[in-house]
Parts: sequence; C-alpha cells; structure tokens
Amino acid sequence: MKARLVRIGNSRGVRLPKPLIEEAGLSDEVEVRVRDGAVVITGASRPRSGWAEAARQMRARGDDRLLDEPTATRFDKAWRWK
Repeated sequence: MKARLVRIGNSRGVRLPKPLIEEAGLSDEVEVRVRDGAVVITGASRPRSGWAEAARQMRARGDDRLLDEPTATRFDKAWRWK
C-alpha cells in the first residue's frame, strides 16, 4: 500500500487506514523506531506487563528469596523485637 507524507505542524505524518490499524492490533499509543532503513510501528508495550505472573512462577519454583543475607543495622540493635 502506498501512502503520502502529510504536513503536521513542523513534522510530517502518514495516515493509516482504519482496517490496517485494526489488523495490526494498534491502539492510541504506538512505538515508532527505525530498523534497517524502515520505519517500524508497533503497539506500545505496557511497563511491568506480566510481572505478577512472573512473580507467581518464581514463588512456585522457590526463586523468590533474598540474594544476600539480611544485615543488622544500628536501628535493629536499638530495638528489642518480641
């Protein structure tokens, strides 16, 4: 499909037809990057997407423990824990 670059203020843009947007599964926010001389538009990834499931899997495997042993601080010595 051919398209024309249109002026948008000081920038240029491409209008994408609705069927193309739907087929690609794009929403209001996208990521745009250049790869090997081509402009690639993908759906924007959501930060921390999948973290909850990854944490559940770590817990099931027993991989959710601290990497270092806890270290006592002055605060810990000032208190008596009951």
